[in-house]
Amino acid sequence: MFDQRERRDLEKRMKEQDRLPPGQSATIKFPVLHYGPVPKTDLATWDFRVFGLVADERRWTWEEFNQLPRTQIILDIHCVTRWSKFNTVWEGVAISTLVKEGFIRPRPEAKFVVQHCEYNYTTNTPIEFVLQDGFILATHYDGQPLSPDHGYPLRGVAGVIPGRRGDDKYFWKGGKWLRGLEFRADDKPGFWERNGYHNQADVWREQRHSWSGF
Repeated sequence: MFDQRERRDLEKRMKEQDRLPPGQSATIKFPVLHYGPVPKTDLATWDFRVFGLVADERRWTWEEFNQLPRTQIILDIHCVTRWSKFNTVWEGVAISTLVKEGFIRPRPEAKFVVQHCEYNYTTNTPIEFVLQDGFILATHYDGQPLSPDHGYPLRGVAGVIPGRRGDDKYFWKGGKWLRGLEFRADDKPGFWERNGYHNQADVWREQRHSWSGF
């Protein structure tokens, strides 16, 4: 009963602050949703690739990846299955920082980025989306390394900076168990995008499925 009252109070506050997108409900828990099994990761053999339309393709081991410039960010996250979790704290690497500091140099014709994850799972976004402040390659959540269910050791996080609106997408646009970024001139729909989910996935326009929104 206490949790339900707390959840309803939170939802009321978020509506008043215009932070709850249409069709969403606030949650205090952190639901786990994904397709397929949770991979078993060996950090000794793990690597992360940047490839495609970049000046130089890059590959980092886990140790090398953790030497990249790090950042921490607070985000509201919104799942297409209609739950929203607020003020979540993530730590990891911002793609915008890697580009600004020359670790990644996209070629001018690069317009889209495909996130490549374990088991050949992919999700796609415009390049501007992954370069904005509300996207991070996260290794930690709430001060702790990611749990296996939430994408350990690395996941993309698509969120909304509290009080600020941008190109805000549903949470699936950040891939769990991330292994690489492919920069492309053309868009290439990912797993859920090929299976009925909306390609743009704007949370404020409620673009959940390919037949919803424009």
